[in-house]
Amino acid sequence: MSLEFSQKKNLGYLEGYISIFLNIGLFILKFIVGRKVGSVAMMADAWHTLSDTLTSMVVIVGFWLASKPADKEHAFGHGKAESVASIVIATLLAVVGGYFFYESVLRLIHHQAMSFSLLAIIVFAISAMLKEALAQFAFWAGKKVNSSSLRADGWHHRSDAVASLLIVVGALFSQRFWWLDGVLGIGVSLLILNAGLTIIRSSASYLIGESPSDEVVKRVKASVEALFPQLEGIHHLHVHNYGEHSEVTAHLKVPGDMRVDKAHEIATKVEELMKKEFEGDVTIHVEPERHGQDGSD
Repeated sequence: MSLEFSQKKNLGYLEGYISIFLNIGLFILKFIVGRKVGSVAMMADAWHTLSDTLTSMVVIVGFWLASKPADKEHAFGHGKAESVASIVIATLLAVVGGYFFYESVLRLIHHQAMSFSLLAIIVFAISAMLKEALAQFAFWAGKKVNSSSLRADGWHHRSDAVASLLIVVGALFSQRFWWLDGVLGIGVSLLILNAGLTIIRSSASYLIGESPSDEVVKRVKASVEALFPQLEGIHHLHVHNYGEHSEVTAHLKVPGDMRVDKAHEIATKVEELMKKEFEGDVTIHVEPERHGQDGSD
């Protein structure tokens, strides 16, 4: 394991453990207060906070699995295990969001209001500030080590901060608007559902396989053409991501009369160029341009 990835893993562990301990403490406080005042919105937000603990566990497990070396059964390492776990947890998160959406609708149907509680306002106001601070730390860590899982965890923390802020608003105005608890409960439930569906969508897209952006493809082609103007072009650029490890393949079209050793030399240099761009192992397939045929992709 490289020194760079070791530092990345340690920072991921730090963010994950801080998040877990803080979220467990906030969950207990929110759950007790929510149950005491009989607020479905507060109860939903408490479970939302606990779900942040689960996602932080995924971050830790993901970094741990990604650090395992490749073996006979997994030639490209274990980097995709985090996405598999993310889909499982996000599915459970969506179930929780659906349950509290149902409870919130029932509360509106039966005209149930939330009782005012100064303690609830204090607890949820503190929670909003702490979760936004944790979100900022996760964003900073994700940017520093270029980790999508840390950035995703940051957005999960921010959604909880927004939800807690909505609860404070509900507690302040619940005496005037009986329906506010049910409406805010629906709002928090939708935040939970959105968080779960977003994680599922991004993780599934990663597992299925994503094409490099058009900007990256154009940049690579421009670099190759600038260095080797005698070439006919590069195409079929594919990137297969396995967490820390990437496999990159491409077809390099060379003049039909170019010597094999010269084509091999150029292909090797192109591989070195692309390794810096994609930080992975690159394989170039050399194919000759046949005169009289269309050379388009």
